[in-house]
Amino acid sequence: MIKPKEKKERSLGERLHIKGERCNSPKCAAVRKPYRAGVHGPSGRRKSLSDFGRQLAEKQKFKVSYGLKERNLRHLFKIAKKATGSTATRLLALIEKRLDNTVFRFGFAPSRFAARQLIVQGHILVNRKRARSPGLQVKTGDLISFREESKKTKAFKDLSDSLKKFETPAWLSIDKEKIEGRVLSEPETNPPFEINLLVESFSK
Repeated sequence: MIKPKEKKERSLGERLHIKGERCNSPKCAAVRKPYRAGVHGPSGRRKSLSDFGRQLAEKQKFKVSYGLKERNLRHLFKIAKKATGSTATRLLALIEKRLDNTVFRFGFAPSRFAARQLIVQGHILVNRKRARSPGLQVKTGDLISFREESKKTKAFKDLSDSLKKFETPAWLSIDKEKIEGRVLSEPETNPPFEINLLVESFSK
């Protein structure tokens, strides 16, 4: 059965990797059925979008991929707009520096949704203090780790093996033996989607 999240991927026509390892396997809905959901099936053609339609589609991609709501994105946009430099660059950095995304980028969770669950359930520490807010903005120098009690769970034991082949982005550093990571700098990552279209959608 195709899950609701995977239906969103098919609707947007993009593999957003929101189901962790499943998205890299033949089980992925976007692989099994690489066409828009609906009665028209694989023969249905995607309509060309207007400028507004493209902006809306990109906004949806960010919301689905990062697990954000409209108000989350709008709040981050207002912060980015007040900062110096490129609003688009700053907005992407703010999105990437959310704690749930950072935990995911370290490889501590198979998806951002799973990372959010770890945080809300109290498994994650920031600078040795428990953090329960997925939207917390991490800073350069912050140390992200697990509670000692959490290290006794089966999920944590399996994590050690999965981290052996995981590569973190350059703005993060991970100690795979201790299973903890540190934020080295501002995020330096290529936008997964058209970040400028997202900015335009909020600038109206």
